[in-house]
Amino acid sequence: MALRGTNQEFGRPYNRRIVLEAIRLGGPLVRGEIARRVGLTVQTVSTIVRELAEQGYVLSAREQPKGRGLPASALRINPEGGHAVGVHLTPLGVDAALIDLSGEVIGSAHREAPQASPDLAFDLIAAMVPELTGLRPGGRILGVGMALPGPFDVESMSFVGPTTMTGWTGVALKERLAEASGLAAFIETDMAAAALGEQLYGYGTQLSDYYYLYFGYGLGGAMVREGTVMRGARGNAGEIGHIPVVPDGEACPCGNRGCLERYVSLEALQRRGQGESDWVAGIGPLFRNAIVTIENLFDPETVVIGGLAPTSLIERLAGEAAALPNSVSARRNRAHPRIVVARGGKHSVLRGAAALAVSGTLSPRFGQMFATARDRDQSIPLGKGVAA
Repeated sequence: MALRGTNQEFGRPYNRRIVLEAIRLGGPLVRGEIARRVGLTVQTVSTIVRELAEQGYVLSAREQPKGRGLPASALRINPEGGHAVGVHLTPLGVDAALIDLSGEVIGSAHREAPQASPDLAFDLIAAMVPELTGLRPGGRILGVGMALPGPFDVESMSFVGPTTMTGWTGVALKERLAEASGLAAFIETDMAAAALGEQLYGYGTQLSDYYYLYFGYGLGGAMVREGTVMRGARGNAGEIGHIPVVPDGEACPCGNRGCLERYVSLEALQRRGQGESDWVAGIGPLFRNAIVTIENLFDPETVVIGGLAPTSLIERLAGEAAALPNSVSARRNRAHPRIVVARGGKHSVLRGAAALAVSGTLSPRFGQMFATARDRDQSIPLGKGVAA
């Protein structure tokens, strides 16, 4: 992932975030090496590092001398320098986790609540947050991020149908989350949060341009470009599940027919009541065509498949890559297979959601400047984020 600072006027919060992320990814690092990696002067890095150390976000230590003079201090992330809560709301229930600055999951919790009403969901969150933050009594809690199925603010599609949170139209998500948790609150779609989690803790540490295919109760995805999750003009980019793929096919709650997620999603698998192997074999052609469409549209280094689905099912889907049709990605000099299984694990969404809170808290001005119109209206900071 490319981490580059900026000398523009608004860049100080961004530089702070980039320096912290460089330390998290590569530490222990000396100041000169950090400056080289992020493209800032050593003086600028030293100023930022001094602030981060004083605030407890990074730790500094000298190596044992190997000759004359003292070696430079090397910096590493302080895992206990701060924590954030990630929440994932799905049509099946609520998941939450407390995550430290290195990305480790300190503790997690789950509550089954099929198609929970807003009141029930936020009551559950209100009980889960203190349960999790209590694992670090007296610790610094930076905020809470919540991921849930999109799209947002599309009258005919938002919170409609079994793969979304039916009945949540008009809910003040950010305000209700802040009230329930007592923390600074941030909201994101689950597919974008999962892509962010993978960017910070999975293939994103190696790749700059890849497509994250989120296989959950519904189906979505996000293109990661030069380390940034692409979100679109209104934050709804990636609703691949609503691409019509079967002419005059099954009716979809979005109002169209033959949408991809009516055939390729956990909801579709559950509805058909088949075994994993038989189901994958049946939807194989549609799945392969979807991958080829993604490849031809985005030319990614690879397509990373992750999400809520069991690892066994995701691996079976990835196995379909052996029969992929031709596309711009069918090259002999590939460094990675055309499809790979996500490395971020089942906590990718929670890590990505928590990272929103860390990013928004540590560099709110940068996040606000680059937010979409929807985010600016709701004061939801945006950014690919420092690790949470």
